[in-house]
Amino acid sequence: MSKKLRAVCSACKQAIPLHKNPIPTVDIIIEMEDNVILIERKNFPYGWAIPGGFVDYGETVENAAIREAKEETSLDVHSLSLLGVYSDPNRDPRHHTVSTVFVARAKGTPKAADDAKKIALFQKKTLPSNLAFDHEIILHDYFRWKKTQKDHRRGRPLS
Repeated sequence: MSKKLRAVCSACKQAIPLHKNPIPTVDIIIEMEDNVILIERKNFPYGWAIPGGFVDYGETVENAAIREAKEETSLDVHSLSLLGVYSDPNRDPRHHTVSTVFVARAKGTPKAADDAKKIALFQKKTLPSNLAFDHEIILHDYFRWKKTQKDHRRGRPLS
């Protein structure tokens, strides 16, 4: 029988069970003309990746995507659209994450920053072979979405 983790509530002093939940993350496909921006990661897991990262406590996923885009690419993004949610427990070799993936546009000159070693613009035909995480699947979905021009948003625009 496995032992369940418990903590003591500071308000009522009762033992409460601790739950191990997936970690929320965001990824943001940044469009510049007919290209998308990818970063080469400095840290494990290595490879090329869609800019993104962890959602901070008290932060919306939309704001996390905008912040991560700025931190990793030095760009301000606009016109966020929701592409989808990716939750395969094996998508990140470090832990179980659930990523909300956005598509946005940006102008300016991308510059690698934060945990981005390099930054480059790619098209569908020029994507690198060493994509990190499940980003090959996400980019495949993105290019299919672009081709059909189906907008996955329901209701109002996100920004």
